[in-house]
Amino acid sequence: MEFRQLECFIAVAEELHFGRAAQRLCMTQPPLSRQIQLLEQDLGVTLFERSSRQVELSAAGRRFLRDARHLLEYSARAAAIARRTSGGEAGHITLGFTAVASYRLMPSLVVRARKRLPGVDIQLRETVSTDLSRLLVAREVDAILARSVPQQSGIEARLIEREPLVLALPAGSPLCAHAVVPLRLLQGQPFVLYSPREGKYFYDRIVGAFGLADVQPEYVQRASQTHTLLALVRAGLGAGIVPDSARELRLEGVEFRPLGQRDLYADMYLAWHAQHDNPALAAFLTQVAETA
Repeated sequence: MEFRQLECFIAVAEELHFGRAAQRLCMTQPPLSRQIQLLEQDLGVTLFERSSRQVELSAAGRRFLRDARHLLEYSARAAAIARRTSGGEAGHITLGFTAVASYRLMPSLVVRARKRLPGVDIQLRETVSTDLSRLLVAREVDAILARSVPQQSGIEARLIEREPLVLALPAGSPLCAHAVVPLRLLQGQPFVLYSPREGKYFYDRIVGAFGLADVQPEYVQRASQTHTLLALVRAGLGAGIVPDSARELRLEGVEFRPLGQRDLYADMYLAWHAQHDNPALAAFLTQVAETA
């Protein structure tokens, strides 16, 4: 059974006339009749009841007409999807990210991508920063949103966000009276810090900034995740420094202030394998480059 035979059958079934069906298909009547005969032989049924005056569908022909239409529609849809996939308009990608990226950046990227690439399924995989590089190198994800990029040949990256680090304070802290808080005012103050392992990126930047400013807070607790750190701040354990996007959590009892240290910021990169064969990923990277 061939698609051309199905096209011939549908034309005859809808016209109920071999001559008109042949004209519709831009062919002569004998080849059309031959295609119908071959189809009936292949199926082992009679599709048409023929007489010298008229052509009618048999019971088997009426039932087969519905399925034949579905087969042609499905084949056309499959071909269209294949073309869209080849052009990056369809397919899927897996995007790895950390919890902090989910506060602001990741949702905005996904929303824009879904508007511009509605046929691309974006699967999201949240994990800690230390695992993102491993997942990308192992090709378990197509791309990652990460603070640092794996130092490995074949990995490409693009800086897509640079956000300031801000001071998180318990509501009612005397430091809330300042519109901008210089680092020197944190000298000896109770301070909640990121973990040097799970939160290494922020730990290094914050501790480094304190060192350069010759400021020594009183480190009272460490936390691996931003939302945990903010919960400790809200409980009154101390102040903390977090990325500006943490404001999106809108925790009651926590106030944010800019820091006097203007060069204290956090970068976010989009990283991927330079050698990949996923057209959907290429389309995603293009639209990120256009909007980042």
